[in-house]
Amino acid sequence: MGKKEEISAVITPALTSLGFYLEDLNITSAGRRSLLTVIVDGDKHLSLDEVTVATKAISEIVENIPSLGSTPFTLEVTSPGIDRPLTKARHWRKNIDRLVKVITIDGSQILGRIKSASEESATVDEHNIKYLDIKRATLEVEFKSGKK
Repeated sequence: MGKKEEISAVITPALTSLGFYLEDLNITSAGRRSLLTVIVDGDKHLSLDEVTVATKAISEIVENIPSLGSTPFTLEVTSPGIDRPLTKARHWRKNIDRLVKVITIDGSQILGRIKSASEESATVDEHNIKYLDIKRATLEVEFKSGKK
């Protein structure tokens, strides 16, 4: 088991017990230190307070992982960015009513609002799209006008 897998296996149960998901984990060398970046998510968009709770839980755990050894490291815990591809059904569910750009495996592009999401497919405007038919799907940034 590699270092990344070992860390994932240890922190996933703690995050799950707090109602969070481990989205990704990366270890990079930053000079004499290592940078451990942990991306967490939830069923709803995470608040700064929730990221802080996850950070404290992860910090307590990773300090005792033997494979990290005596090398000093910096822990960075964050939530996924707006540019994160929608790859799981729960990503689609939490973003209902958001604007999404979908590129299908046949090259078609669909821009519309997520209306619903199941375990197998999502409805974007009037298009029902199976996840297996999606090459890439990302949220589009929207800016609301101050005018009414």
